[in-house]
Amino acid sequence: MFTGIVTALGTVARVERDGERFALTIEAPYPDLEVGESIAINGACMTIVDRGEGWFRIEAVVTTRGRTRFGEFSQGECVNLERAMAAGDRFGGHVVQGHVDGVGKVESVEPKGDAVLIDIAVPPEVAELCIPYGSICVDGVSMTVNAIPKPGVVQLSVIPFTMENTTLGRLQPGDGVHLEADVIGKYVRQLVEQYGVGRDR
Repeated sequence: MFTGIVTALGTVARVERDGERFALTIEAPYPDLEVGESIAINGACMTIVDRGEGWFRIEAVVTTRGRTRFGEFSQGECVNLERAMAAGDRFGGHVVQGHVDGVGKVESVEPKGDAVLIDIAVPPEVAELCIPYGSICVDGVSMTVNAIPKPGVVQLSVIPFTMENTTLGRLQPGDGVHLEADVIGKYVRQLVEQYGVGRDR
């Protein structure tokens, strides 16, 4: 489990494609990663399959590539990183599973006072779980939904610290981002669909 609090920025050092096999080598500052450990890369929970000083390697199977932007990554790309939460850690963001629900598209990036408003078009399965001031994970960053300016669009209000210390500060209109909707909303939706609302008991 993760919390959406980015603890480091990594760099894609190598992209390997061999038939259906796909792997990424990421340069990262963590000194004590272990093979088999889970790590979130732009919000997607992955397993470390190899590691060395200043780097680690993951493999993304076809189902993962179908739900993420990993297949579009290129050498030199910057990524948000978060290690799995340890028992007893501070819970600074919100419950993030590292399960990408879909890819959104940045519509606009507009400064407003000391914040930056980022509007993101989100797929229907994510849009129906978003509410004003609710939680959403964007490229691995725990964010609050500032507004829903129109159907299918979520607006973020990003503070300077987040702009400077995550990849959100590099977003431009047209860019794709990983999205994970609030897990609480997912369970509520499933219960409502399964049992209905207002059903006599």
